[in-house]
Amino acid sequence: MPSPIPLRRPAWVEEFVGFIVKGNVIDLAVGIIIGAAFTTVVGSLVKDLFNPLFGLLIGGIDFSNIFVTLKGPSLPTLDAAKAAGAVTLNVGVFLNAVIQFLIVGFAVFWLVKVLTRLNMSGRAAAAGPTKSEALLAEIRDLLRERGAGPGTAA
Repeated sequence: MPSPIPLRRPAWVEEFVGFIVKGNVIDLAVGIIIGAAFTTVVGSLVKDLFNPLFGLLIGGIDFSNIFVTLKGPSLPTLDAAKAAGAVTLNVGVFLNAVIQFLIVGFAVFWLVKVLTRLNMSGRAAAAGPTKSEALLAEIRDLLRERGAGPGTAA
C-alpha cells in the first residue's frame, strides 16, 4: 500500500553526497589513512629502535618504565603498577609521545619542503606563454616583417 505522504530526500542529502565525492574530501581521507599508518610506523620506530638506543646510552633505562607512583603499591614496571591498580604519572610514556611528535613533525616539514620545491619548479616550467599568446606573437612578428606593423602606413 503506497504511503499517502510522498517521501523525498531532503536537499541536504544531495549536498552531502556532492561534498563527499569531491576530490578534495577523498584526498583528505586518503591522507588521514596514510597518516595513521605513518604514525604506527613512527611509533614502532620510537618504541622499538630509539628508546632502546637512548636507554643504552643513559645506562640501560627503559623510557616506557619511567613513572612515579602517586597512590598504590610501588612496583618495578608500569604494567605491573597498572595491573595492581596504582595511580601513576607516566613520564616515560609522555617522553615517547614527544619523541614521536618530533619525528612526525620533522618528516612532515621535509615532505612539505620537497612538495613546495616540486610545485615551484612546475610553475616555473609552466610560466611560458600560452598557445594563444605564442600565436599572437607570431602574427605580430609576421606583420613587422611585411612592414605593416603598428605605427607604419600600410
